[in-house]
Formats: sequence, structure tokens, C-alpha cells
Amino acid sequence: MAKATKEKKAAGVSSEAVQKKTGKTWAQWLRFLDGKGAKKLDHKGIVALVAKTHPDIGGWWHQMVTVGYEQERGLRAVHEKTGGFAASKSKTVGVPLAKLYKAWSDGHTRRKWLDEDVTVRKATREKSMRITWSDGKSSVNVNFYAKGAGKSMVQLQHEKLASAKQVEKLKAFWSAAFERMTATLGA
Repeated sequence: MAKATKEKKAAGVSSEAVQKKTGKTWAQWLRFLDGKGAKKLDHKGIVALVAKTHPDIGGWWHQMVTVGYEQERGLRAVHEKTGGFAASKSKTVGVPLAKLYKAWSDGHTRRKWLDEDVTVRKATREKSMRITWSDGKSSVNVNFYAKGAGKSMVQLQHEKLASAKQVEKLKAFWSAAFERMTATLGA
């Protein structure tokens, strides 16, 4: 395996890391996929190509290599998913998981820190929630994790967004909302 060069990241992963896990640097992946005609393929087609030619690297890396390639070749913008753009945020707070989950699941408590009219479509107690956002178009997938005694984490992905500009706006929104949530929890 050739030594990884200092290259910029693709899909948020350094060339060194991608080489360590896949055997190729980003530059090598770009050349390889260009040579296989990947620019003419859709996302599923590129994943299938990577999986067929490199089955040993696993499904997560098939996706990661594909997204990195798409971003580097202008086929996909940063934060863009197949159904639009997505903003991700997470926050660890000094409260037990049950208390954090209640801040989201109890409508009265949630309104203290989240000033949006949302619809909870599905909830699995202390694990996850699927929310339709107030715009009626985008959705928020929320996951909850215990992080030890008296500590827990919320992680969300706000999906089906129209643009990268909306992603940045919602990342700022969620940062402020998480601060209000933390204050409401007394954490």
C-alpha cells in the first residue's frame, strides 16, 4: 500500500483514513471511478460498482467512497442526500436519559425550548422519534443515547431540506434550540 499523501477531505474523511480502510487514497479512488465511467451513473449505480469491485471493504465504505466521489465530481453537494439536503446536530447533557427523552416527548416541556409546531409521527421510548417539521415538508429523525450515570445525548438529522443554505440556517437554529433545551433541563 502506497503512503497516503496529505490531501483534502472528501465526504468528511481524510485520504489517510480512506486509504487505511479501503487500500486507496481519495486521488486513487477518483481515478479508478472515473476510469469505470462512474460520472455517468446515479448514486445506486456507483455504490454497486464499488461493491462489485471492492466487496471486502464493507457497505459503509461503499457508501462513503460513493458520496466522496460524488462530492468531488460535483454530482452531489455537501449535506446533500438522495431526498434533498440534511442538517445534523448532537448534544450531550448532564441529565439521565429518561429526563432528556421527556424534554422531547412531553409537548408541554418541549414547547418551553422548541418554539415550533411539530408532529411526532413515531416514538420509541428513550430511543428515537420521527417528527414532521412545522413546514410540513421536512422531517427530523431524533435518537437518544445514555452516556453513563446522569448523562445522555440527543442526536438528530433534519432531512428533506431544499438547499445547503437551509442546512446552515437550521444548524444554527438547532444549536440555539439545544442551548434552550439544556437550560430547560437545568443541565
